[in-house]
Amino acid sequence: MSGLELYTLVHVAISLIGIGAGLIVAFGLLAAKPLNGLTAIFLYSTLLTDVTGFLFPYHGFKPSYGVGIIDTVLILVAMYAKYGQKLAGGWSRTYAVTAVLGLYFNVFVLIVQSFQKVPALHALAPTATEPPFKITQLVVLTLFLVLAVASGIRFRAAALRPA
Repeated sequence: MSGLELYTLVHVAISLIGIGAGLIVAFGLLAAKPLNGLTAIFLYSTLLTDVTGFLFPYHGFKPSYGVGIIDTVLILVAMYAKYGQKLAGGWSRTYAVTAVLGLYFNVFVLIVQSFQKVPALHALAPTATEPPFKITQLVVLTLFLVLAVASGIRFRAAALRPA
């Protein structure tokens, strides 16, 4: 196994850990439960995924860099809202929405990579411009937008309730 193959494997493993933890955290937000331990795993592994993504030896600006920049900003805002502002006031809603949207961008990349690397999916959409790819991305985007809005409402409402 080459150094690049090992690096890619580690990058993918970190990404999958972030996505798995993030999905649990997102549903915790709907239930107005902070899940602090999993939240830390989600936020830090997602940030590490973004950073390691930028370190691949590619030249020129790639679309993945744009996604990585957006995701990094979202995750840093979520971290600031949670750890810097301690979810005070509107920061609870900011945290919920940016965390879910940060998770979405990682799932977006997972779908892109799946259509590129999984033979059955690649056969359905070899150029990622075919309807199966577009429909999948549209459905996932819609689900995550609904999840982000609902999480922002539910998590904020729970934060405002007296203890």
